[in-house]
Formats: sequence, structure tokens, C-alpha cells
Amino acid sequence: MLERIHWLGHDAIRIDGPRTIYFDPYQLDELQPPADVILISHEHHDHCSPEDVAKIQTETTTIVTVASAAEELTGDIRVIEPGDTMHLPGVDVEAVPAYNVDKFRSPGEPFHPKQAGHVGFVITVDGKRIYHAGDTDFIPEMAQLRDIDIALLPVSGIYVMTAEEAVEAAEAIQAEVAIPMHVGRGIGSMDSAHLFKEQTAVNVVILDVE
Repeated sequence: MLERIHWLGHDAIRIDGPRTIYFDPYQLDELQPPADVILISHEHHDHCSPEDVAKIQTETTTIVTVASAAEELTGDIRVIEPGDTMHLPGVDVEAVPAYNVDKFRSPGEPFHPKQAGHVGFVITVDGKRIYHAGDTDFIPEMAQLRDIDIALLPVSGIYVMTAEEAVEAAEAIQAEVAIPMHVGRGIGSMDSAHLFKEQTAVNVVILDVE
């Protein structure tokens, strides 16, 4: 499965297979293959980018996202909330909470409030469970995730978990493999990804940005 996962910078991920699946496509080049499924965690421009969606969307592409992001998009859109599950051809989708507990744009105002209903995703593809955390801190709900094979975790800090907090998250989730993200494309430093790898006992794979 790892060979089928492509990091496109920041939180943008493509998974190849019988179904081509994207998470949070952003700043894509023009050569990306068309999407069967696009999963968008929330409405912020570096996660919900209509111009990047247009590069990979076809008439048969299904987009799964929260209501606030759906307003910016067109096509076959399925609105999801934390706790929802959805079965699509070739992929099962679970929406899980994603929010800040201690990252604030101003006193008492998180960048990603829990009440906004932003999500991460757990998808099941070919028997493997892959967790894309979205923009989040280490939150209690992560300890409730079960049987995660691959966890895609933000590590840059400021808006999301720091590398040290991602270590706590990885150890709570106990995925077989963790992949750092929310760095690259000018957002955060790759030093955070390497620090994460150095400090956790979980198997960490740092992908090259494609």
C-alpha cells in the first residue's frame, strides 16, 4: 500500500489503485491522474481549492466533504459530518473529528474550532485502513481509532500538531506506519517531519514531495 501513496505537498495525498483517491488536493501540477474520489477535510483554501479540484475532477468523480466546503464546489458532492460513514465503490469512508485544543488565531478562538465540524478521514481500501487526520491537534478521539494501518499526521505546529504532539498521537493510534504531512509547499519545515521520526517508536516513513 505504501507504494500506492503519493505525497503532493502540504496535506495533499493521492492513493493509486483500482480507484484513484485524493485527500485535500492543493497546488497540484497539471499531470495528476483524474480522481475517482476526492476527500476534503474542511473549507480553508489550502485544503478546499476549487481550482485544484477542477484539475482532477471528471463527470464521475465523487467529492466527500463537510457542508462549509461543499458550498464552494460543484459536481457529485456527498456532505459528511464527524461520526458519519459512507460506502463508495472500492472504498469505505469514515469521518472523524479534527480540531484544535491549543492553537489560536486570537485568545479563545482556535484556528479549527471543534464546533466547526471539520473532519479527518479513515478510509478502508483493499483491506487496509488509512487515517488522514486533516488539520488537528492531538485530540482524545484519536485514542479511539482502531486497526489503523497507515496514519497521515500533521507535524508542523502553529495551526496543527507540533512534531512532539504528533509523537503522542502516533503512539495513541498505534498505526503500523505513520507518515508526516502539513509541511512542504511553503508551509512548515521538513525538519518537523524528521524530528517526528526521531522521537517516536512508531515506524515513520517520510515521503518525497511529488
